[in-house]
Amino acid sequence: MTRPTTAQLLKYFLYLGSLGFGGPVALVGYMQRDLVERRRWFTKDEYVKSLALSQLAPGPLAAQLAICLGYVHSRVTGATLVAFAFILPSFLMTLAIGAAYVRYGGLQWMQAAFYGVGAAVIGIITLAAYKLARLTVAKDRLQWAIFAVMAVVTAWTESEIGWLFVLCGVIAVVVAAPPAWLRRSAPVCFAAAATPDLLAQLLWFFTKAGAFVFGSGLAIVPFLYGGVVQEYGWLNDKQFLDAVAVAMLTPGPIVITVAFIGYLVASVPGAVVAGIGMFLPVYLFVVIPFPWFDRISGNARVKAFVGGLTAAASGAIAGACVVLARRAVIDVPTLIIALAALGVSLKFKVPEPVLIAAGAAAGFLIFSLR
Repeated sequence: MTRPTTAQLLKYFLYLGSLGFGGPVALVGYMQRDLVERRRWFTKDEYVKSLALSQLAPGPLAAQLAICLGYVHSRVTGATLVAFAFILPSFLMTLAIGAAYVRYGGLQWMQAAFYGVGAAVIGIITLAAYKLARLTVAKDRLQWAIFAVMAVVTAWTESEIGWLFVLCGVIAVVVAAPPAWLRRSAPVCFAAAATPDLLAQLLWFFTKAGAFVFGSGLAIVPFLYGGVVQEYGWLNDKQFLDAVAVAMLTPGPIVITVAFIGYLVASVPGAVVAGIGMFLPVYLFVVIPFPWFDRISGNARVKAFVGGLTAAASGAIAGACVVLARRAVIDVPTLIIALAALGVSLKFKVPEPVLIAAGAAAGFLIFSLR
């Protein structure tokens, strides 16, 4: 094993943040392939330990793993620099797309593109939700039950209920690893004025998202929908779908969609505040507990609690697919686009940006025929 220099490590994560398409599972796979198997910059044990901590803590998996590996390399300095290198490229891309969306969103070509893109996103999210459920829930009957309940609740209420996530974690602990005593007995609206109150609301909301949402980047979708659309009314359904589409269109972590949302709500200050709120808890959940992680990583109750939370998040994602599909699949053409995206994703290894681009092209074609 040969440790890279700090410059080499940052160069790699700048590259991954700029060209790493495919979502959290793909990004995690790229890191294992490139950093452990090919370049041998990290040992398998270091990678596995970092991945375990990333799975146990809330927040986006790929960003956490990158920060963990940075911490292994050079402690807090490495974690900090890697966080910026990995997140900054996709943040800047999302900011540029947000600016174009705000400026040209009323034009027909933008509406045509997102008409098809929104439907394609439904197909992609549906498959991602299925794969995430298989990956996280596996053959655990209790977690499948939690998954099913959360899927139905999210689809029925069209909202994410925070206390249910905690309850699912507690139930998983009680069943899977009980304590000893239990064993014995709106129309389009862009960029409001970035007032201190609005920025504080954005910071607090996205900090909660970064601190309490477990699972892959897509696990944040139902949480964001409940707050951004239903609670605060910052975006309407169509704009929210567009935000998810932008996150899939750009490389890096999917949760970079928060920058797009923040920009639509309060321009550049909103995007910056949303990004800080989302990623600061992720960063802290790595650099603070990492030195003591060996003591708790094997604890049965910790694993059970996180397992319950992850199953609940997977179910919420599945329910969110139903909620978002009601908004995006509005006619026969959008239904065909959604099913085509789902079918192609199932049969072929087509990159998500290609599917998004195909959805946009289909939207242009349909609008031109009309």
